Amino acid sequence: MSKSNIAEFYPLSPIQQGILFHTLYQPKSSVYFGQLLCTFQGRINVASFKESWQQVINRHSILRTAFVWEGLKEPIQVVCKQVNLPWEHLDWRALSSIKQQAHLETFLKKDQKRNFELTSAPLIRITLIQLEENTYQFIWSHHHLILDGWSLPLILKEVFAFYDAFCEGKELNLARPRPYRDYIAWLHRQDLSAAEFFWRETLKGFTAPTPLLVDQNLSLSYPENEQGEREISLSPSITAALQSLARQHQLTLNTLVQGAWALLLSRYSGEEDVVFGATVSGRPPDLLGAESIVGMFINTLPMRVSMPAEASILSWLKQLQFQQVELREYEYSPLVEIQHQWSQLPHNIPLFESIIVFENYPVDPALREHISHLEICDVRSHDSTNYPITVTVFAQSELTLKILYDCRRFDADTITRMLGHFQTLLEGIVANPVERISELPLLTPAEQHQILIEWNNTQTDYPHDRCVHQLFEAQVELTPDAVAAVFQDKQLTYGQLNARANQLANYLRSLGVGPEVFVGICLERSLEMMVAILGILKAGGAYVPLDPAYPSERLGFILEDAQTPVLLTQTHLIEIFPQHSAQVVCLDTDWETIAQYNEENPVNIADTSNLAYIIYTSGSTGKPKGTMIPHQGLV
Repeated sequence: MSKSNIAEFYPLSPIQQGILFHTLYQPKSSVYFGQLLCTFQGRINVASFKESWQQVINRHSILRTAFVWEGLKEPIQVVCKQVNLPWEHLDWRALSSIKQQAHLETFLKKDQKRNFELTSAPLIRITLIQLEENTYQFIWSHHHLILDGWSLPLILKEVFAFYDAFCEGKELNLARPRPYRDYIAWLHRQDLSAAEFFWRETLKGFTAPTPLLVDQNLSLSYPENEQGEREISLSPSITAALQSLARQHQLTLNTLVQGAWALLLSRYSGEEDVVFGATVSGRPPDLLGAESIVGMFINTLPMRVSMPAEASILSWLKQLQFQQVELREYEYSPLVEIQHQWSQLPHNIPLFESIIVFENYPVDPALREHISHLEICDVRSHDSTNYPITVTVFAQSELTLKILYDCRRFDADTITRMLGHFQTLLEGIVANPVERISELPLLTPAEQHQILIEWNNTQTDYPHDRCVHQLFEAQVELTPDAVAAVFQDKQLTYGQLNARANQLANYLRSLGVGPEVFVGICLERSLEMMVAILGILKAGGAYVPLDPAYPSERLGFILEDAQTPVLLTQTHLIEIFPQHSAQVVCLDTDWETIAQYNEENPVNIADTSNLAYIIYTSGSTGKPKGTMIPHQGLV
């Protein structure tokens, strides 16, 4: 940068400082890089169009601004006296429409990766691509260090005013614009002590960011700052209903949107006190002509919202709007100071991981309004931020909700569901504005149908004439060598488990076990427990589970109440039982005897109406009672 070409220099605004930090922190990413593109239909005087852009750059100092920080205590922005418009005019008329589209997508990605050299002005560039005789693709790339969204239609209005004048051979005399440095000067006159008091009080007691709980571990399959995008549009009728509700109750549409997002965060996190970032215009009403200054004014500030479950939606929204009005007095507050000095969060923890941007400067109408001899279509924009989730809301005939998300943290399906929940909450606010906020629905109609209908459609055909152990035996025939049970470092195949259960069943039958005969099981978790359950069922009996952790008195009560003639247990557990009349079989020490019995399936003597087991209730309201479960119920 030549010293002779320097017009002036001055400090950065707080939001510029934050953008510069994140841009330098992620030098290989396209963070805070913006693209606006659309298609022009009609004949364009290319030379006049280029000169129109150059004239606008000459008028606005911020468009001739570069940034310097190396060797300085604080970064500064330097305004150049003169800069040349970075301009590219391409002719793709020889390509098919399919190849043109492929070339365009490749061009846009390369353009994003190029980003900008921040120390060299201007931080914008224009590309005009001729697709057909009277069809052009327009691409305006810019860095958010110098421009916010509000500035875009201001610049476009001037560009096409110059273009019309050039095409008609007229001179255009526009009023001299107020420079961006006036806003910097205004910032330095503000009382930060008042802002500090406000934010300390607002964030008192908030010590951890609101968790999203639907994100995933950082995925290494995506590069840093790789961002995805999903959007939905509400129907014109729902949009009109939201606007009507806002007017009727002296609310803003922005308040309804922020309220719905706060509710979504609360439902996702399970917390009643949430914080997200809210982007504000930052254009102070006491700075004369601030609305017409081209530059970066927007600021992102923490919005803390509490969710009293019993509050009505309308009363809660009115309180939220009051908070927004109060916050407006401190729009100039530096986020870095709020984060690191005026909040109770650790310095390395962000206050919020999602921001919401309400766009009130529609570029599309601005383009159509100021171009009389060209047709405009397919207006699109691409922006990126450093936040994991950026919600952008466009308020036109259809309210559009767009989420820009970090691909390493979220997958596309998660964001799609999130948008559906966002829409459901907004529709719920319209449908039931006097209800309590806790009663607002979150699930989409499709999700409700899935949960209530599809997932509950569990009807299926079950065997009506076979017992549980018979079904097990059928599986043994199919996969005898497959692993059936695992405990620690031991396992049994279907064939092995079946053979041992058969030996036990035949042994139990020799002790008189058969249908409606109850056999107690008191075993620690083990493969033997599986053998015992199957052995009792194969013998035709019903088992009664006895937890070794139960008090001795409870174990004795169950044995007596169920009148179990046989108890299967382990030697070291015998002592926990009081006096009883059941015959004790210890599977650890008596197995040598049991192993003498036949390994073949015993003839089945039970039917589906016979009991499979008895389970005893806790007895918290009196004596425990046994609940009897037949084979048919268990199957």
